[in-house]
Amino acid sequence: MTTATPLLELRNLRVEFPTRRGTLVALNDVSFSIAPGEILGVVGESGAGKSMTGAAIIGLLEPPGRIARGEILLEGERIDNLPPERMRRIRGRRIGAIFQDPLTTLNPLYTVGHQLVETMQTHLDLSNAEARKRAVGWLEMVGIPAAAQRIDSYPHEFSGGMRQRVVIALALCAEPRLVVADEPTTALDVSIQAQVIALLKGLAREKNTSMMLVTHDMGVIAETADRVAVMYAGRVIEIGPVRNVVKSPHHPYSVGLMNSIPPLDHRVERLAQIDGSMPRLNAIPPGCPFNPRCPKVFDRCVKERPDLLDAGSTSAACWLYAPGEPLHV
Repeated sequence: MTTATPLLELRNLRVEFPTRRGTLVALNDVSFSIAPGEILGVVGESGAGKSMTGAAIIGLLEPPGRIARGEILLEGERIDNLPPERMRRIRGRRIGAIFQDPLTTLNPLYTVGHQLVETMQTHLDLSNAEARKRAVGWLEMVGIPAAAQRIDSYPHEFSGGMRQRVVIALALCAEPRLVVADEPTTALDVSIQAQVIALLKGLAREKNTSMMLVTHDMGVIAETADRVAVMYAGRVIEIGPVRNVVKSPHHPYSVGLMNSIPPLDHRVERLAQIDGSMPRLNAIPPGCPFNPRCPKVFDRCVKERPDLLDAGSTSAACWLYAPGEPLHV
């Protein structure tokens, strides 16, 4: 899916955390774009930088974290250097956010209706009656039964799955152009996960809303996303159409991720694993950050850091695909 003007574009984004022992680099040269109406899945192990990327986009980096370099553009407008008050108006109106735990999003002291109405009236010119009517409509749209009655209920009166549906309504009620969904199904059981995935996918299509879906669950990505970006140690190491990355990944790390997923069509005695673990931020090796764990490592990998290179059906940050380099695959 391509467009002349991406809805969201990240250009060489670098996020740092200054400490007494030096500066930790949490994101290093992260670049990607999301087209209008597109769902981009972002996957990787814990600590890969997935949630950090989402926090940078919505302007919620925890101090002392800072964007040290690069740009974030929303509909062609740079938003990474805006003052807090200006960013607050964008957040909610043009960018919605769905977080993993609905209890951290919903205020337990107010009814869900109050929170929906307040959000809409903050960003849209609506009377109390119109905002309440729309709030009921959004609760119905996300599948809350008897929405007209439940609108005056408090968050604790909903189940976990229903609370997450309310959070989705809260993220979408001001009709943002982009939604950053950070592990939106992790806290839910499998049957509710499937419902929430179908809901997000349907709303994205119906409203032409773009979405960045952060998760560690490749099943969720395969079911929901149009494209997928695989992250490792604060970098995008492969990006491409979801079918290509899932079926024929090119970066050795992506290959390891896909091989670790149990197959449905036959039984295996032992799943493949990636030896080692993600490096700490203060111990990222020179060259390709995956080189200590990579089964295909060669000399260039430990000396030079690869950028994203054309790997055919995807782009991979791997020297195996460098022009003139003998293909070690």
